[in-house]
Amino acid sequence: MSVGIVLHEPEIPSNTGNIGRTCVVTGTSLHLIEPLGFKLTEKAVKRSGMDYWEKLDVTRYLDYEDFCAAHPDAVVYYATTKARKLYTEVSYEDGCFILFGKESAGIPEEILMAHPDHCIRIPMLEDIRSLNLANSVAIVLYEALRQQQFKGLVRTGELHRHRWKEVPGLEEES
Repeated sequence: MSVGIVLHEPEIPSNTGNIGRTCVVTGTSLHLIEPLGFKLTEKAVKRSGMDYWEKLDVTRYLDYEDFCAAHPDAVVYYATTKARKLYTEVSYEDGCFILFGKESAGIPEEILMAHPDHCIRIPMLEDIRSLNLANSVAIVLYEALRQQQFKGLVRTGELHRHRWKEVPGLEEES
């Protein structure tokens, strides 16, 4: 799977840790745009990411311009509560990025205004500010993965002590 998750100036270490864990289990790269509101060595990051953090494909950038310079031809979707388009109304290309803003303020409006056709949102009630960042990443990322038929991911699981009975339509992929 070749979708990258980008966090623009994340502030809460446990959110970044949870997002890192989601990225590891899906084979997704994580891109962090500084400044970060914490040190990546903090216990809260490691605790949320559990022992998966060492397996994370993570890249840091000095600022948004540094990220853009490193990926000049990339397709980037901007997840924001201010978008007109739902996250389910776009086709996530292989190699695209999905950028999320910091917890307290989201993505700067100047960035959003430069990319109006690539701004996406998760529907929610009008009087509620936003979802938790880690939850938002998981929702949008799994839609992108679904659109790509969960390429490379295990689609069926095994029980620890028992075996699943044969269920029609639940064949193992080869």
